[in-house]
Amino acid sequence: MMDNLRTAANGPVLKIVLALIILTFLLTGVTGYLSSNNGSYAAKVNGQTISRSQLEQAFQQEQNALRKRLGDQFSTLLSNEQNMRQIRHDALESLIIATLAEQYAHQLGLSASDEQIAQIIRNDQNFQTDGKFDNSKYQGYLSDLASMNISADSFAEQIRQNLINQQLNQILLGSEIALPTEIKQKVALLSQERTVRYAALKLKSIEALQKVTDAELKDYYDANSKRFIAPEKVKVSYLKMDAEDELKNVTVSDSDIEKYYKNNLSKYTVEIGSKKYSFIQLSSESEAKAVLDELKKGADFSQLASEKSTDKYSASKGGDLGWMEENSQPGELKSANLTQKGQLSGVVKLVNGYGIFHLDDIKPQVIKPLAEVRSEIEKIVKQEKAIDAFYALTRKVSSAAADDNESLAEVEKAAGYKAITTDWFDRGHVPADINFNEVIQAIFFGNLIDDKGPTGINSDILSVKDHKAFIVHVDAVEPEKVKPFEQVKNEIAELLKHQKAEKQLQLESEKLLAELKEGKGEQALKAAGVQFAQPTVIKRTEQTDQVIGAAFNLPHPKEGQVEYGLAKDESGNAVLIQLDKVTPGSITDEQIKQYMPIYQNQIGGTMFDALLNNLRESADIKYGQIE
Repeated sequence: MMDNLRTAANGPVLKIVLALIILTFLLTGVTGYLSSNNGSYAAKVNGQTISRSQLEQAFQQEQNALRKRLGDQFSTLLSNEQNMRQIRHDALESLIIATLAEQYAHQLGLSASDEQIAQIIRNDQNFQTDGKFDNSKYQGYLSDLASMNISADSFAEQIRQNLINQQLNQILLGSEIALPTEIKQKVALLSQERTVRYAALKLKSIEALQKVTDAELKDYYDANSKRFIAPEKVKVSYLKMDAEDELKNVTVSDSDIEKYYKNNLSKYTVEIGSKKYSFIQLSSESEAKAVLDELKKGADFSQLASEKSTDKYSASKGGDLGWMEENSQPGELKSANLTQKGQLSGVVKLVNGYGIFHLDDIKPQVIKPLAEVRSEIEKIVKQEKAIDAFYALTRKVSSAAADDNESLAEVEKAAGYKAITTDWFDRGHVPADINFNEVIQAIFFGNLIDDKGPTGINSDILSVKDHKAFIVHVDAVEPEKVKPFEQVKNEIAELLKHQKAEKQLQLESEKLLAELKEGKGEQALKAAGVQFAQPTVIKRTEQTDQVIGAAFNLPHPKEGQVEYGLAKDESGNAVLIQLDKVTPGSITDEQIKQYMPIYQNQIGGTMFDALLNNLRESADIKYGQIE
């Protein structure tokens, strides 16, 4: 199969296709989404459904990632519906790309076995202690993934994708060979230095001067009302069951602690008991009895083993068999039942003769005393009892729910405490206490809501991580609707001021650029209240942005002259660029060698856009209900 694929990869179109798959396989966690077709669809890609449930999972994951990355700033992002809508659309786009890539990889017949995946996990140093696989570290990592709604299966599928990615990468890089002259040109460009000066026109300063009328605000609202949709909101009541809450009701007796200690002695064993043996092997029973008589009369065991044992290996060491733990002793040795240091066995029948064993020494088993581990065991037993009580409660509540599925009254009686009622919330602002994917799915995508509002039934018991479970009842639904004008008036004003400022900034900066190129720059800059900063030297190898990129796109200035350019920085400010000088970079053989794999990878990266268009143009993509 790989030979056929390499042959196909020689075509330019397929090289582009392979490049996309290499890049899209770098997307994390997406395969877990592609395994389900439940619920109404968000999109269909060549007939393969991406359900609203899958999109919601992707959306939640993206929110979790942003929350960790942005910290306190995430709440600001949440407050803007347009931002949340964009995050949802981006999540869907990632799923579509991943689906296209997965489909094409399937057509090529690429695969990775479960054993390969297991080997990758076992060899990962993040999951090792002293060079050996540590399952506790692996399980801890899976717990971290679970907090981001990524399952162990999704993690395994991600590894599978990366293995396929490596196959494709080898094929692509094997068919695209960069010539030394190409590498030299690239390295020369990378090491090139440019001396530039910047002058910035601040967007915020221009924005502060803008005015908008009520008529402009209303006109924009009327023309763009769909941009100001308030999402569907719900009020719910829920009963929460939590093993942690059961801890206060759990008691642990001395007998509980002693029972756990006795049943788990291996956990508290510091030294595993072992015994040191010596051994003489003989061909016949009569020979063995004769040697045993000599030993009983005081003959030296080691000397007789060296002289008479037919087992050459142990005989060379005076019969020494070394230290053995009980579970590693052969059956013949166990049958000798030697328990005292210096004890001698009788004649023991072996597979290939007869033997005599001697117990040379004993290392006793060392176990931590109960007093030393009592508090630790008490915590373990208490936690186990709390978990048992939690599951008993869920069974009791489940039985009560079966008797009355239209209110939480019976489950409250069964639990012995009241349900909690929330205020209004939407999918993007779920109360922390119930912010679990399983609960969100049940509320917004299950059978608790229909076109008419709440269906009036209870959810099933929804088990989530850390031994928690919920039963949820939707009390009220507020359908999505257009926000009233007064509520979004200030938001529209800021938006229109920003748009006006951007247009004015573009006109002013382009005018300044033209005047600079005509030699009228000094007077024009003074009139605009800006000036060029001191010269600075930039390199391509430094962290780049749009301004640095624009500076490197400018042509080399002629002797005694400068070149001017214009770019926007990450804050939307207009930055005038004055290029004073270009300094060629020096090239060494070591640089060329180091850059070779980087350039090879760039070959695939630069083809990404063309490849994406190729896959999308040939795909049948249908969009369903996204929000």
